[in-house]
Amino acid sequence: MKAVHLAAVGLGLLLSGCQLLGPDYQLPKDSAMQRPDLQGELAGEGANVVSAPVPNDWWKLYQDPKLNALVREAMASNTDLRVAAANLLRARAQVEQAQSAGGWSGSVKAGAQRLQESGEAFLLADKVPVANVGDLGINTSYQFDMWGTFQRGIEAAQANADATQAAADTARITVVADVVRAYTQVCSANEEREIAEESLRLQSQSTTLTQRLRDAGRGDETQVTRSETQFRSLRAELPRYQAMRQSGLFRLSMLLAKPLDQLPAGVATCAELPHIAQLLPVGDGAALLKRRPDVRQAERHLAAATAQIGVATGSLYPDISIGASIGTVGIIDNLGTAPTNRWGFGPLLSWTIPTNGSRARIREAEAATQGALAKFDGVVLNAIRETQTSLVQYTALLQRRDALAEADESAKTAAEQTRQFYQAGRESFLADLQATRTYTDVKAQLAAANTQVAMSQIDLFLALGGGWESAQKPQAPPSTVTQAKP
Repeated sequence: MKAVHLAAVGLGLLLSGCQLLGPDYQLPKDSAMQRPDLQGELAGEGANVVSAPVPNDWWKLYQDPKLNALVREAMASNTDLRVAAANLLRARAQVEQAQSAGGWSGSVKAGAQRLQESGEAFLLADKVPVANVGDLGINTSYQFDMWGTFQRGIEAAQANADATQAAADTARITVVADVVRAYTQVCSANEEREIAEESLRLQSQSTTLTQRLRDAGRGDETQVTRSETQFRSLRAELPRYQAMRQSGLFRLSMLLAKPLDQLPAGVATCAELPHIAQLLPVGDGAALLKRRPDVRQAERHLAAATAQIGVATGSLYPDISIGASIGTVGIIDNLGTAPTNRWGFGPLLSWTIPTNGSRARIREAEAATQGALAKFDGVVLNAIRETQTSLVQYTALLQRRDALAEADESAKTAAEQTRQFYQAGRESFLADLQATRTYTDVKAQLAAANTQVAMSQIDLFLALGGGWESAQKPQAPPSTVTQAKP
């Protein structure tokens, strides 16, 4: 009874001395994440966007049921997302491993053997008889987390799991953007092909007119040849649009992990670019940095690196545990009798003198934390740069598209007027050919500009980092991690 009392007193003293080694994690005050100049408006005047919150499912702004169906199917079957899900399960299992370290452990042992013991091992000159020997035992122990080493390990594992979740969110928004981009490519290829075919028909009419005027004595064969050359030049562009369409379909097939013939109905024949009938919502810098999963991933890696300092520091100190065992060892027929029974109870202290690089591992962990902080700052700055660059490019492409739309109207009017004058004999064939060529060229440039604007919208939404929130509720990174001491 006295031994049990002393053990209880010792246990209380051990528990009262527990502490967490290493720094408690908190977001550094001088990190880029805390900079006031990165928290404000993202877009300046004339950016054609608004500072409204970015919707979770931004692709639904297109109001295109076919596109929504493609995104849903990609979320369910994409191979990259399956890899991300497996990585997340693995990270969560690592957290469970860390949580199970230390604390209670136990073992059961049972064995029997035909045994010839050494007589001299028992200081006997005679040979010990051969016997059937049995060994039964139960051992249990509790390892104290005196220095918080196990708790820091749990913190590191949980932070790594959070970083893996952020990586999965990054994979999700990337897949969504790739689906929208591939679908847009299919639609734009079909639309541009229709425009090219319309220009081809226009040039065909011009060639027919030139042939009639030649037959009427108002032209020559050279003019017909030039007109036919322009016709063939336009016709040579058609295979390019077919290749673009097929490339987009192949991309969708891969993203959805489905054969081409199993893609949703109407996707292959889409002939109108997805269009957002409102100013794009972009939010502000503060919301962007909270939303982008790559920023969250880098912040969680910093938290994990900080916790590893405590893990490394813990190796400088001894491991302390308390255990008990009970068993019976002896000739099998005598097992369980007083001469064969044994038991024990008491504390155990083991300490590896820190001359094996332990202090170097602490410095390594500290350096890794400094590197993680630098990377975190770089990710934050890159997030702002990517978004602002996408905004500038989007604005420029919109302005170019609008200017080309005006040029298209002007070129169309000029081509129609020149055609009428040419038919009336008031304008030369070369003037008519040049006006028609200018109109078809501007029309092709306008179609390509519309595609560039649509692709730029996708790049902007990808830079804004939205689209993963509908899969799970975002968990804001804690500004300070506090753990209960054992």
